[in-house]
Amino acid sequence: MKNLKKLIILTGPSGVGKGTVIKEILAKDKNIWLSISATTREPREGEKEGENYYFLNQEKFKEMIKQNLFLEWAQFAGNYYGTPLSSVNAKIKQGLSVLLEIEVEGAKQIKEKFPNSLSIFLLPPNKKELERRIRNRGTEKEEAIKKRLSRANYEISASDEFDFALTNNDVDETAKRIIELIQT
Repeated sequence: MKNLKKLIILTGPSGVGKGTVIKEILAKDKNIWLSISATTREPREGEKEGENYYFLNQEKFKEMIKQNLFLEWAQFAGNYYGTPLSSVNAKIKQGLSVLLEIEVEGAKQIKEKFPNSLSIFLLPPNKKELERRIRNRGTEKEEAIKKRLSRANYEISASDEFDFALTNNDVDETAKRIIELIQT
């Protein structure tokens, strides 16, 4: 049997294509489960409670922080994001590899707590393409876009702190490469 990694961290700047790559990974490997994060941000069009995120108000989120119910949590672009601990533990006990799509600060927290986890940073082909992707989503106002682009510069500078940094030029190839990393 292959030595599967049980906790996989996938991060990268907003707009790099994490969600698209993850859909491809999940379609190709049924032994990988995507952890569902909690957030205080408003749902985007088409997002569903318990499928894309657990949408919480700030009061509930802060109460969960006090009770240590998150594997990690961070504040980003004015909202809180976190990984509920109970569901991650349950899936690992079932023998699945757990894929965490989280932002850089949360990824660093997990890597500190779980040094054997596999951490992967997705890079855009270039910054111009990253900006194009963020703008083409059409989900945010100019001020939020500027915050995300500014944050992307910081996050990209931290990419060398991860086990692997992959440039997302082709979704299918990027997904295949990540599955290879998980299975080796």
